[in-house]
Amino acid sequence: MRDLAPAKKDLDPIEIASRDEIAALQLSRLKWSLGHAYANVPHYKKSFDKADIHPGDLKSLSDLKNFPFTVKSDLRDNYPFGMFAVPREKVARIHASSGTTGKPTVVGYTKHDLDVWADCMARSMRAAGTRPGDIVHVAYGYGLFTGGLGAHYGAERLGCTVVPVSGGMTTRQVTLIEDFKATTIMVTPSYMLSILDEYRAQGLDPRESPLQVGIFGAEPWTNAMRAEIEQAFDMHAVDIYGLSEVIGPGVANECVETKDGLHIWEDHFYPEIINPQTGEPVADGEMGELVFTSLSKEAFPIVRYRTRDLTRLLPGTARSMRRMEKITGRSDDMMILRGVNVFPTQIEEQILKVKSLAPHFQIELWRDGRLDCMTVHVEAAPGQASGDQRKAAASALQERIKEVVGVTVIVDVTEPEKVARSQGKAQRIVDNRPKA
Repeated sequence: MRDLAPAKKDLDPIEIASRDEIAALQLSRLKWSLGHAYANVPHYKKSFDKADIHPGDLKSLSDLKNFPFTVKSDLRDNYPFGMFAVPREKVARIHASSGTTGKPTVVGYTKHDLDVWADCMARSMRAAGTRPGDIVHVAYGYGLFTGGLGAHYGAERLGCTVVPVSGGMTTRQVTLIEDFKATTIMVTPSYMLSILDEYRAQGLDPRESPLQVGIFGAEPWTNAMRAEIEQAFDMHAVDIYGLSEVIGPGVANECVETKDGLHIWEDHFYPEIINPQTGEPVADGEMGELVFTSLSKEAFPIVRYRTRDLTRLLPGTARSMRRMEKITGRSDDMMILRGVNVFPTQIEEQILKVKSLAPHFQIELWRDGRLDCMTVHVEAAPGQASGDQRKAAASALQERIKEVVGVTVIVDVTEPEKVARSQGKAQRIVDNRPKA
């Protein structure tokens, strides 16, 4: 693999600024962001007042711990535009992510927000080893999902040539990578493995591909998967992190020269780690739940948003900004299946709409080779347990989950009383994937 570490002169000055300089900028921007949210978003004024806290009470970064958290249900309760801090006509773009009850989580961007997002994505791509003039093959999904357009505009901001392929049609993915000589690919890691399989199916040597950098996100992935992809393609594989509520992809990224965790772009996103049970902050280096506060967003400021992702904060290495370890899990019951967020409640909602099924179910996660898979075990309703009836019910549920949730699953419809019962909280998820 080529040495793709960027030259110091190519970095934004804040990337290698002193910690004191970074902290001073964060405090200034945090004061503005809290005041902006309080003055323009009724939800924040109500929650701050209820906590008897005011933006003017922030005198130091450590004072942020006194402000209330924001959680996903707050966003759903204010659907669609109640969390916007600017008039709707000032919103240049709207994105949305899947919600747990059918309502998506809606986020908005002003033109300034889109510029900041493009800058963060360009910085992330440069950190990953991509350079101006490179051909970037974007295989993230386009549309309301932030992945495709986030990558697209970041690549354009960096000065790259963008191939907006989106997902699917894997044979064509390989053809275009080879014919257009793409040097960077941006895609979910699980789909990259499908592309690898397609290379081999076509009798092509992936190590001879033009790809030099893969920027993989939208789902957790292991260092073992990194090693497999890097060895197979003779390319660098780096991690990118983000979520639509904070801005989209580009909140943090690994640096190609170290690959030792994701540097958080702390000039725009202030991170905390809290104890998920108590909500109290923990020291850097301790494992806990990741919380973000935006420092520069206009349309959709976010204050102490509980991501539910489990990780820890570490000192900077290739950059001055702190790093976060790869996500190790979740503090809630959300699953990520090939880049799609899935909650058990979403599955339950679709089960309840198939009249021939009973509401007793369990989700099994497993791995087929290198790809994560999901089987939904659910009972037939009494009187609906014949073989043909169960087969029809399985097909109906599978189609509903694909259409509404956006994932392909296996549905196993059992006879009544066959799904495991619990004496307490139902164990909805059984994770049989091997631990990396």
